[in-house]
Amino acid sequence: MYFAALLARTEDGWEASDTELDDVETLSDLADLAREASPEEDTVLVLIEQEDAWFGVVRVDGEDDPRIYVSDAAAAQRSAYGELLLTDELLGREPGADDGPDLDSLDLDGTEDGESEDDDEDEGGAAADAVPHSPVGDGAILDDLGISEKELRILDADEALSSIAEALGASEVLETVR
Repeated sequence: MYFAALLARTEDGWEASDTELDDVETLSDLADLAREASPEEDTVLVLIEQEDAWFGVVRVDGEDDPRIYVSDAAAAQRSAYGELLLTDELLGREPGADDGPDLDSLDLDGTEDGESEDDDEDEGGAAADAVPHSPVGDGAILDDLGISEKELRILDADEALSSIAEALGASEVLETVR
């Protein structure tokens, strides 16, 4: 079970709307959805929580690239919605690093003796690709809105979205869409 809402900042305060992420396939799709919520190119926050296991915040300011914070990357990775947020860049990986072996670098001259030089690399590569059970992303994503990185990191997943909305002065509008 997940909950997702858009909080759009307007000159009259925050406006909330719940949103379905079923048709969202990429981070770009999610950013476009957020931009549609604010025709004035104001700040829009996409708040996502999944089964009280993790939460994520995506911030879109006009046409700027989205900024992302995820409370527990490993828990989010097990979710289709979390996978939207966990980009290679966010996880500190080279883009496309998990595309499989580079065929140009393999020695395919037919003289292999059954030992693979890649065996050692596979063991280290799996550890390097492990997703941490910790927050990832832009911890300062809400600094200018009154929530410091330290405050964001200590939020419990089950109460995080309510706490964020309360700090923004948007708890009533968020609860109307919950």
